[in-house]
Amino acid sequence: MKILISPAKKMRGDADSLPPLGQPAFLADAKRLLEELRAMPGDRLRALWNCSEALAALNRDRLRTADPDRAQTPAILAYEGIQYQYMAPQVMETGQLDYIQAHLRILSGLYGVLRPFDGVIPYRLEMQAPLAMDGQKDLYGFWGGRLAAHLAG
Repeated sequence: MKILISPAKKMRGDADSLPPLGQPAFLADAKRLLEELRAMPGDRLRALWNCSEALAALNRDRLRTADPDRAQTPAILAYEGIQYQYMAPQVMETGQLDYIQAHLRILSGLYGVLRPFDGVIPYRLEMQAPLAMDGQKDLYGFWGGRLAAHLAG
């Protein structure tokens, strides 16, 4: 059984609590998406993210310094949404952490599918964002059936 959840818009870096245990399965695709975002002008990024100028500035800075190969925060600790707060992974015991690593998956616009302890960088990219890639009009088209196939495998 797999439990699927969505990421949260708000993220943080946390290199101190728990180490990442691996890299995202679709890391090469995430790097391509990051390069596409880096090439976009600031006003287009803000429109893509549909956010305030302050949030856009924060996320443009994140894009400039993003190095997904050196991600130090496990996904389960990086997202700050309400479902992550209620899950409280910071106080889970070893058995609980093992369970979520085996059964929980996070669907991400940038990373595709994440295991809880895959290392991630803070980013802003929702699945419904109209980011055209590889001849597709949005991220749903870009990811296509690859995410479902990965989850089924």
